[in-house]
Amino acid sequence: MALNKSEVVAAVAAATNNSQATVNAVIDGLYAVIAKEVGKDGGKVTIPGFLSVERTKRAARTGRNPQTGATIQIAASNGVKISAGSKLKAAAK
Repeated sequence: MALNKSEVVAAVAAATNNSQATVNAVIDGLYAVIAKEVGKDGGKVTIPGFLSVERTKRAARTGRNPQTGATIQIAASNGVKISAGSKLKAAAK
């Protein structure tokens, strides 16, 4: 089963006895903090036992166009790495 954001907000609101508006604002704030720290600043956000999010760098490399077979240059870029913490891994077993 997959939950979308509104279902997560409703579930957290019910579990914590808070309003959905409050929970939605907290989740939006969490998104903003993670995006700022990982995006612009290139830092790492860790919630011990649950997850960590960090920016990774991909070096420039040579690739191949699958349609023509021509060699192309792929520019360096940034990616995002999300790692599950021990409590999240244990919950998934």
